[in-house]
Amino acid sequence: MNALKDYEHRDLTIIGGGPTGLFAAFYAGMRGVATRIVDSLPELGGQLTALYPEKYIYDVGGFPKILAKDLAVQLIEQAVQFQPDVVLDEEIQELGREERSFRLVGRQGRYPTHAVLIAAGKGAFAPQRLEAPGYEEFLNRGIYHAVRDVEAMRGKRVLIVGGGDSAVDWALHLKGRAARVTLIHRRDAFRAHERSVELLMAAHAAGEVELLTFHEIRQIHGNARVDRVTVFDNRVPDSERSLDVDVVLAMLGFKPDLGAVESWGITLDGSRIPVTSTMETSIPGVFAAGDGVGYEGKLDLIATGFGEAAIAVNHAVRYIDPKARVNPGHSSHLKIFQKKGS
Repeated sequence: MNALKDYEHRDLTIIGGGPTGLFAAFYAGMRGVATRIVDSLPELGGQLTALYPEKYIYDVGGFPKILAKDLAVQLIEQAVQFQPDVVLDEEIQELGREERSFRLVGRQGRYPTHAVLIAAGKGAFAPQRLEAPGYEEFLNRGIYHAVRDVEAMRGKRVLIVGGGDSAVDWALHLKGRAARVTLIHRRDAFRAHERSVELLMAAHAAGEVELLTFHEIRQIHGNARVDRVTVFDNRVPDSERSLDVDVVLAMLGFKPDLGAVESWGITLDGSRIPVTSTMETSIPGVFAAGDGVGYEGKLDLIATGFGEAAIAVNHAVRYIDPKARVNPGHSSHLKIFQKKGS
């Protein structure tokens, strides 16, 4: 067993390298705070790069639409300009207090820090399984939970399973690229954004997307790869229909798992971390922002995470140095940006 490496002390350690964590790292750098980002994935970007890099995002300010992977590139560029330490493929397993500082312990090393910002979303995500014979056999051999390369779908017969944003968005994104796009959903009500559902219905009416509501998969067939599925109308269980397919996209959502956070002594509310108006958790000096936090009126949006990150960082700065100002003013007035732009 390899010995743990002792890393240098940092003012702020951000757990999570997704959009919220990256913006927090930028904001911490803007405040002159020595920062470290720790993420369990092998690359920065979080879900933007790991789950839906080819998906368009429409609700980030300043971008009418932007591919998730391109937004990740922009956020990473913004975050690293102040040279934060970046530790990837590392999972923090323990959080302990040492006087007014903390000791974070991961699989690779120990990370002493004055304050902590948890920006790991709802933790690790395990995709929801397709409960149908053939799922295990053909997983990653025609059955996928995410699209890593949109061009790999060109000319394919694609079956999408689900009724949320990912399922609807990918049905719209792949029409015109795939040879055939079929979306099946066990109900006729969708959990996607209203405008996206309107566009889906219009695409269905135009013959661009086949839509089968009240349908589920009974069995998945194939040899080396998926080549056919049997579906049925759940209102008429004895009904069956065979569909020739090349790809099955199981977009049924993900199960959140907070993992080691549950053992850190932080008060939790289900899979959420309750926070104060300063984004502080039940442990003074430990802040949280992003999809993993909970409070009245909370919205799980990237844009919301950006605002929460700024609030958390500013109050972490005050925790680190009680004499520091909470509000640094507008970025255009800061000397650090005037110097960079001169």
